[in-house]
Amino acid sequence: MSKLLKEMRGHVMVLTLNRPEKKNAFDPELLCNLADAFAEARDDDGVRAVVVTGAGDTFCAGADLGRLIPLISKARGAEDEYDERYLKDRELGAKGLLRGFDVEKPVIAAINGHAIAGGMELVQGTDLRVAADTAKFGVQEVKWALFPAGGSSVRLPEQLPFARAMELLLTGDLIDAKTAMDWGFLNRVVPQDQVLETAIELAEKIAANGPLAVKMIRRSARACLGRTEPEALALEQEFAGPVFASEDAREGPKAFLEKRKPQFKGR
Repeated sequence: MSKLLKEMRGHVMVLTLNRPEKKNAFDPELLCNLADAFAEARDDDGVRAVVVTGAGDTFCAGADLGRLIPLISKARGAEDEYDERYLKDRELGAKGLLRGFDVEKPVIAAINGHAIAGGMELVQGTDLRVAADTAKFGVQEVKWALFPAGGSSVRLPEQLPFARAMELLLTGDLIDAKTAMDWGFLNRVVPQDQVLETAIELAEKIAANGPLAVKMIRRSARACLGRTEPEALALEQEFAGPVFASEDAREGPKAFLEKRKPQFKGR
């Protein structure tokens, strides 16, 4: 069975990390499949949002220490086509973690269990997060004299108060879902059996909105991070212009006045 399950629910692509016996740890095959799926979601106009979750009771425990790390450190050689792909194009790993790769559409994490190390880093690459009340979070690489190179030293200080981010990065400690919610890292905390459907509800709500407006609002919010207010406001105008000039921008107000559901085409 595939290590990544893919399903379309209307305009929502649902991706499920499918290595429950290994706590959904990343091996070369899973990372290659994730990179391919994210690229497909970016390029397919029928996809308006993506939900990522895990099989079993863990979201993702990070890198597979028996498969991925030995390949990277050259403790073992390539044994299959995915090992060869990974070694030939190391950007596949970054794409699988959404590190430096933009799906250009909202990505929602349905965190059904612990998200640790690379699993936590994948969550950092998403836009919205729904977590099980049993989930724990952390980047524990420092405990083993390793570097959380999936983007944590950049993203966590942006996504959390600085002192909270540094506590996670430098101690390697785990925090529970309630703490992650209190720190502003999550959007929802729900019972484990409600995680996926809650995330899909959010995705469907987003997918019902104007696709071009969603895309440009998301792009503006990300691009304006860390900029001065004048710079950010000027950028915002650049992103807003194509939206107001679009066919959808005419359809939305028209549908409102006619008291009907709008028929958006993403153009």
